[in-house]
Amino acid sequence: MADTLELVVITGMSGAGKTVALQTFEDLGYFCIDNMPPSLLPKFWELVKESGKISRICLVIDLRSRAFFEEIMSAVDSLDNTSFITTKVIFLDSKDDVLVSRYKETRRSHPLTQSGGTVLEGIRKERELLEDIRNRSQLVIDTSETTPRQLRERLLDTFKVDDKDVFHIEVVSFGFKYGLPIDADIVMDVRFLPNPHYVDELRPLTGLDKPVYDYVMKQPETEIFYKKFIDLLEYIIPGYKKEGKTSVNIAIGCTGGQHRSVALAERTSLQLKGAGYQVNTTHRDRNKRKETVNRS
Repeated sequence: MADTLELVVITGMSGAGKTVALQTFEDLGYFCIDNMPPSLLPKFWELVKESGKISRICLVIDLRSRAFFEEIMSAVDSLDNTSFITTKVIFLDSKDDVLVSRYKETRRSHPLTQSGGTVLEGIRKERELLEDIRNRSQLVIDTSETTPRQLRERLLDTFKVDDKDVFHIEVVSFGFKYGLPIDADIVMDVRFLPNPHYVDELRPLTGLDKPVYDYVMKQPETEIFYKKFIDLLEYIIPGYKKEGKTSVNIAIGCTGGQHRSVALAERTSLQLKGAGYQVNTTHRDRNKRKETVNRS
């Protein structure tokens, strides 16, 4: 465990983007907790230190904890005086009229007006309550003109996180006879390629075996398809990253998921790794065999 533990506290105006911020830090590998009472922070960090398993934590503290809200400043002060913790407070803000508009769009009531009053009255009261902690925050972000994606990019840039640590690609081979992967973003059907199943010596093997891999790749149809498929992936994957996705699941399927899809999933994964992406490869149906007319 690192000698110093990192704590990020996210607070600010209700409706200013705390949920998006918390999700961003979760994607960055932080241990995230939403709505912890501030009075529990010192004890919580002592438990973290004793466990030795967590080095980065992100907490959201907002007016849902209003019964404890006056304790935020003292809790942050106590953490600042602890030698093994570095603390950064992020305050998310937005203009009153923008916050009112967001509440009207979601048809939610403000936390401070659940017993009566207008949304604007609740916003103004909340702003008064939060003035001290806003002034103490190391980073104040106004999200009035900021989209969720832009907020995410701002946080990534501020905390200097390499995209490779966040974005990753899942490549899975599968057999159509066993059903589509329900979490696939991109599905490619390669059943049009020559089938190694009909070569007796290749039938018991899979696409991980060199004879099957070589058989699939030496087909002229395979090489034409593969070049077009990789061109497509090289074009669209940066677009997924730009839109803020943290992962893309690419599913490549043949009939049984043992031969063609396995070989092409392996080659695709190797290509994407060579391009600098973090890639995980899974062959869902490689070891399944069903005695049916159509195989592989």
